[in-house]
Amino acid sequence: MIRSMTGFGTADGRVGAARVTVEVRTVNHRFFSPSLKLPAPLARWESEVREALRQRVARGHVTLMARHERDAQEARGGLAIDEARFAGYVAQLRALAERHGIADTLDVATVLRLPDVITTDATPEPEGTAEELLAIVDRAGAALTAMREDEGRRLAVVLLERIAIVEAALARIAARAPERLTEQRDRLRTAVQELVENVKVDDQRLAQEIAILADRLDVNEELDRFRSHITAFRAALSDAGADQVGKRLGFLLQEMLREANTTGSKANDAAMLHDVVLVKEELERIREQVENVE
Repeated sequence: MIRSMTGFGTADGRVGAARVTVEVRTVNHRFFSPSLKLPAPLARWESEVREALRQRVARGHVTLMARHERDAQEARGGLAIDEARFAGYVAQLRALAERHGIADTLDVATVLRLPDVITTDATPEPEGTAEELLAIVDRAGAALTAMREDEGRRLAVVLLERIAIVEAALARIAARAPERLTEQRDRLRTAVQELVENVKVDDQRLAQEIAILADRLDVNEELDRFRSHITAFRAALSDAGADQVGKRLGFLLQEMLREANTTGSKANDAAMLHDVVLVKEELERIREQVENVE
């Protein structure tokens, strides 16, 4: 079953001591176009994350955003009080207060605000592993794929409905084509007789002209090729193992439009031209939907 290029997936888990939430969104694009937004602690694994996405998404603009949240206790773990410096400040402040006759109103908060009393530990080594992050990315990707496949099933129904409308129009064109040739032959024969009036007409030459006209107006080859493209279109929709079905469907639509244009140029008949216009309108609607197929 085909996949849509539009989808969303999310998952969360732990990478080291932190909780990480990953969101993946995709929209249609001709090629694989990733955009990753990783917080600083996870940025070193950007290439691994990009490759993981590439394994799941063949075409589409992919936006991945990750949130990194450390536990409150862990977040405070990097702070420390330099007790020796704290004691030194207290001793100096009390000595100054006594020397200058200032009331001793010293409190802890005042001392803690002095330079270098509160320090941070040296930057800890990054925690967690690439495997932990990729496991979260994989779960988000699985949710994304499920949504894209679900949307793909709905797209396939719409495409099959539209292609059935095209087939019905082709059947009407095929049924009308021989009638149109007979009418054109009779019209040509009548026009020649009116022009020459009482002059005898060379029936063999007239037959040759009618044969040339019939060949020029014949659309059987175009209709046969059109039907073969529709067969290939249906096969591509049902091929679960096909890769990048959207590109193949787009190519087949181009070929169908080519046959529709040629049929229209040969039609020379109001009823046939009406159905040719209908076919081209439906092909345009199908093309708009196929642009969102992976």
